[in-house]
Amino acid sequence: MTVILSQSFTGISIGAVLLLIALGLSLTFGQMGVINMAHGEFIMAGAYTTYVLQQHLTDAGTSLLLALPAAFAVAGALGVLLEWALIRRLYTRPLDTLLVTWGVSLLLQQLARDIFGAPNVQTRAPEWLTGRITLFGGEHPLTLSHARLFILTLALTAVVALTLTLRRTPLGRRIRAVVQHRELAEASGIATARVDRLTFFIGSGLAGVAGVALTLIGPIGPTMGTNIIIDAFLVVVVGGIGRLRGAVIAAFALGVLQAVVEYSTTVSLAKVAVLIAIVAFLQWRPQGISTVRTRSLA
Repeated sequence: MTVILSQSFTGISIGAVLLLIALGLSLTFGQMGVINMAHGEFIMAGAYTTYVLQQHLTDAGTSLLLALPAAFAVAGALGVLLEWALIRRLYTRPLDTLLVTWGVSLLLQQLARDIFGAPNVQTRAPEWLTGRITLFGGEHPLTLSHARLFILTLALTAVVALTLTLRRTPLGRRIRAVVQHRELAEASGIATARVDRLTFFIGSGLAGVAGVALTLIGPIGPTMGTNIIIDAFLVVVVGGIGRLRGAVIAAFALGVLQAVVEYSTTVSLAKVAVLIAIVAFLQWRPQGISTVRTRSLA
């Protein structure tokens, strides 16, 4: 039982990381139809924001808490700049957005190498995140990492905040109107260009927050975004394009599946097994876990 609970918590913690990474894509890719390959570099920008703050602040806890809004602002600003300079001309050409943002991701990686250097760097975790909670003491105790619990709390907080924003605020209603029918939203007096930039700001800012969380579980490097961007797209596709609830379910399901397979095999084989499971699931249900209800006969 202890082993089952331990692997379940490991899977949930992996799912929390996947969810944080994929939340921004649920807006920019899932709802706006933009294949943003630079999303991983926005995560990298959030991680390096934490690193820079720690160079100027001696207290790791203070720098981490300040890094959350700072990374959101930095990555959000990069997203707005990308949308204003390139994406706004390509909204009806998704494959072109893939190529353009892939080039932008390479430029951002090289910029990070020029500023911070090619080798990976490490940040310090605050003391209150370095411990563990031990449950079921005995021969096989269950230990829960403070850092993983913090990431899980951060992911759930981001989901609740994004859900409330989309459902309860005027901005959220405008975003949903533009996503459902851009031309009708423009005819209704909604400034769609401003909504697009705000949506990109929120989606990219969430990527920056994910970057802060990733500093707690591994090193920071110019290519860290490339290593995780595919997992983020898989979560969004499996969850259902543009469906936040589906992304939440998919992230935790894939995290638990990876943890279970990894326990009896290796990390590489677990990745392969998860990919095979995703392919099989999409063959059976190509629309994903959650879909938009429609009266269309198509």
